[in-house]
Amino acid sequence: MNQSTVAAIATPPGMGAVSLIRISGPEAAVVASKVFKGRARDKWVARTQHFGVIANQAGEKLDEVLLTYFPAPHSFTGEDVVEIACHGGVVVTRQVIAALLAAGAESAAPGEFSQRAFFNGRIDLTQAEAIMDLISAQTELAAKAAQEQLEGRLGAEIQSIREEIISVIAHVEAFIDFPEEDITPDSSEAILLKINTVVTRIEGLLATADQGRILREGLRTVICGAPNAGKSSLLNLLLGFDRAIVNDLAGTTRDTIEEVINIQGLPIRLIDTAGIREGEGAIEKEGIERSRAQLEMAELVLLVIDSSVGSEEVASIELPASAKVIRILNKSDLSRHADWKGADDLAVSCLEAGSNALIQDQLYEVLVASGCVNSNLTAINARHQRCLQLARESLVKAREGISAGESPEFVAMDIRSALDSVGDVIGKTDIEEILGEIFSTFCIGK
Repeated sequence: MNQSTVAAIATPPGMGAVSLIRISGPEAAVVASKVFKGRARDKWVARTQHFGVIANQAGEKLDEVLLTYFPAPHSFTGEDVVEIACHGGVVVTRQVIAALLAAGAESAAPGEFSQRAFFNGRIDLTQAEAIMDLISAQTELAAKAAQEQLEGRLGAEIQSIREEIISVIAHVEAFIDFPEEDITPDSSEAILLKINTVVTRIEGLLATADQGRILREGLRTVICGAPNAGKSSLLNLLLGFDRAIVNDLAGTTRDTIEEVINIQGLPIRLIDTAGIREGEGAIEKEGIERSRAQLEMAELVLLVIDSSVGSEEVASIELPASAKVIRILNKSDLSRHADWKGADDLAVSCLEAGSNALIQDQLYEVLVASGCVNSNLTAINARHQRCLQLARESLVKAREGISAGESPEFVAMDIRSALDSVGDVIGKTDIEEILGEIFSTFCIGK
């Protein structure tokens, strides 16, 4: 691991009451002491704020600050860390960071503090990913899921699965590598039972992939329909403010608009599209093509229908077979056309605020049906999903090999591949653990 000392601004750029600058590395305290004019470094009390002044190499005062020292290993990165709280603002923070760089620090790369925390064993990869999830969470439920992952819930589950796989491979490889020790391996039935248990646990995590994606990105929901059906009015209604231009003139929306709403803790990514019809101009035709492209990627479609006109305009809209569709009969404040008499679709008027609750209830029902609404917040992301899918495939292959009476060497290769894939989730793949399990369990070398 690089032993350099790095520094960076840890708060977003812009004006604010306070900005935080973090320094991490073996020389963090030395670098900070060169620019901090206040209590001497040898008198800094750990995890206690000290008031002072930051000055540049010319001795010019840059700002009054509060400095906090976190000696290793009891810091976020596991290294010596100094945090400087200065006044918020682009100019002052840049001046302070420039003074630190002149004092010997290097600029931290994106995510380097979290990376150092990982390499120093302070967090695993799932916890590192959870930091970004927590920062970017758009709903309370998404933040709660990220917080649980940051606390190590997913990492602990993955580690437990790894230990089970290590137990299996330890028996198989001990039988292969140390036959002279008279080690009796578990019977095929017992090993198959252990593999089945691990596969079941992995499948349980894989089942949370869609929930995790929706918590992080939002359910991709496309608002579509014929021109002037009320699509933009629906977007504005759900958002609670006028985001899209609404006009009686058909073809007003020419491009897609994306916004996120919160439905009982779950994010819905709304995409308003241009009305689908035979375009009357090059710009409108381009907007319609973009609408069709969005429809192909939709997970949920809100098909907005003008209930005061006939159904011929809706009939020409091709909906994706893979997406759930909610048909919304808009303009219920007007006389309903004969084509829609007796239709049991959701009838609303996007000009009436009370319709918002009706539509949100329908959206929530879709989320419930998709399994996104449950108490299990250990939701994996796309990277975890890929690793666990590979692990499952390897274990299934090992299971089939045992049943077919394959050589233990080939079975061991498949189980080891599964172990590597599971270890990739938390960034932990170590042959020494397998050897440790063998020696401690079977007392080899007595």
